[in-house]
Amino acid sequence: MTHTVQAPPIRLMFVDDHPIVRIGLAALIGTLPGMETVAQAGSGREAIALHREHTPDVTLMDLRLPDISGVETIRTIRATSPESRFIVVTTYEGDEDIHQALQAGASGYIIKGLPHNLLAEAIKRVHAGGRYLPPVVKRALASRTPNSDLSAREREILAKIAQGKSNREIAAELELAEITVKCRVSAILERLDVNDRTEAVVAALQRGLLHL
Repeated sequence: MTHTVQAPPIRLMFVDDHPIVRIGLAALIGTLPGMETVAQAGSGREAIALHREHTPDVTLMDLRLPDISGVETIRTIRATSPESRFIVVTTYEGDEDIHQALQAGASGYIIKGLPHNLLAEAIKRVHAGGRYLPPVVKRALASRTPNSDLSAREREILAKIAQGKSNREIAAELELAEITVKCRVSAILERLDVNDRTEAVVAALQRGLLHL
């Protein structure tokens, strides 16, 4: 009589600053065979500590956390644990959000509100070493303009533009020459393929370069 050896359950950690979301996801996973929740975290720093303690197989990570971002949390964990696997579960559909998460090392990206069976499918695929990007995410990534990366300084200037600051005010706050700010603003408009500052802010919000 042969006994089938049952694979150990996939061990999961949930990271989200909303307890209801974490509890809901953990409850959902509790109904699925072959998966178990080993840890829940409400912030990036807590996630880093709990990941070290529990070494989950797959971590489901929100991008917006109260201390450090989900992207930064993924980068930090993967720096010491490069084999760690992550699925981003978020409300953000901007191509820049997706690009940054995948660059940091996420293997899956799910928009909150997608059907539950997709979550189970994503976990299994990522656990097996694959990637999981639903069609809506693939479309957003495909729409990303080549050479549209903004430098850290350009993002800083863009944030100031969103606050309604003039070039002179931005120059004073960032301790730059006004002509430098003017050149950087022109570069931002060109990279975002827009005509003016207002369009730049709208495009940046849509793509996830800026969040209000």
